Amino acid sequence: MAGQHRRLRPVLGLVAALLISVGWAATPTPTEAALPAWKGGINLYRTGVFSTQKSWLWCTAAGVQIMRNIKYHRTDHSRVTQSRYFEYMRTKNRYSLPRSAGVDPQGWTSGLRRYVDDRYRLVESDSFTTSLRLAVKRMRQTNLPVALTVSHGNHGWVLHGFTATADPLKTSTFTVTSVRVSGPLWGLQNSSFGYDMRPNTKLTVTQLKRFFTKWWYSPKRMIWDNTFVSIQPIHRSTTTAGTGSTTTGSTTNDATPAASPEPARPAPSIAIAPARPSAPATDPVSEPASEPDAVAGPSIGLVLAGLALMVVVLLLVRVGRPVRPPPRARGPRAGWSS
Repeated sequence: MAGQHRRLRPVLGLVAALLISVGWAATPTPTEAALPAWKGGINLYRTGVFSTQKSWLWCTAAGVQIMRNIKYHRTDHSRVTQSRYFEYMRTKNRYSLPRSAGVDPQGWTSGLRRYVDDRYRLVESDSFTTSLRLAVKRMRQTNLPVALTVSHGNHGWVLHGFTATADPLKTSTFTVTSVRVSGPLWGLQNSSFGYDMRPNTKLTVTQLKRFFTKWWYSPKRMIWDNTFVSIQPIHRSTTTAGTGSTTTGSTTNDATPAASPEPARPAPSIAIAPARPSAPATDPVSEPASEPDAVAGPSIGLVLAGLALMVVVLLLVRVGRPVRPPPRARGPRAGWSS
């Protein structure tokens, strides 16, 4: 019996190691584990996450601070951290801009990747609808907020919630019915409907379209001109290598309905420029998603669990075989006398 226990020890050790490795592989990441149940929408906003920008130029820095508070469940509102974010992002700008022009989209993306999550990517699209659909789908996939450049790039908001007719995590057939946004000018410049409204403001899609407009910086031509610019968290399975890479959305253009008054523009904080006028659109988001849904497949944890189970069964079958006594040796070496 003691010999059999000795034979079982390495087998049991191997089984334990396999079970530990399988459990580690099958454990979801914190973000995946935190995905809330779908109840018609999600909202990542919590009391204490909002920060007012401490300078007219720091909307992007305050945006980083708000999004970092959301992800890490913090309540940081300090001027020191906003200043640090702003100075870092200025060094990452794609274009050489005067200090008064602040941070461009590439710089903002770099700040979000460094201080919030490295899955953030700069997304530009010719279509408001496509950009919004991608934003809410990726928010749902990652449980992370999205950064929006508003007022033709003069300001930045945080998109942290939405409602829709169906779960974007499960289907591409959904209509966004409302959004939740926060603009960091609130507390420095308040508005009932403009720049900026109370944190966690609910807007219809039609209302958002009056703020989330195409990028245009009149002093300098930029690669984002005439596109809807946002910074979105990309799901791990679709994240590309590189830092601050740009994802281009669909090139389908939205129809332009009759014009309506545009909200008052904020003090410039991403790029100093009078916004080029454009007719706001009024139709809600209803077109099908342009991006294909990811094909669901077995997780690596389940595959490893199946392999581990097969190994365990084979080892137990082998151990369970009766132990045969060794053949008796014959001759002088076995102590036989001649």
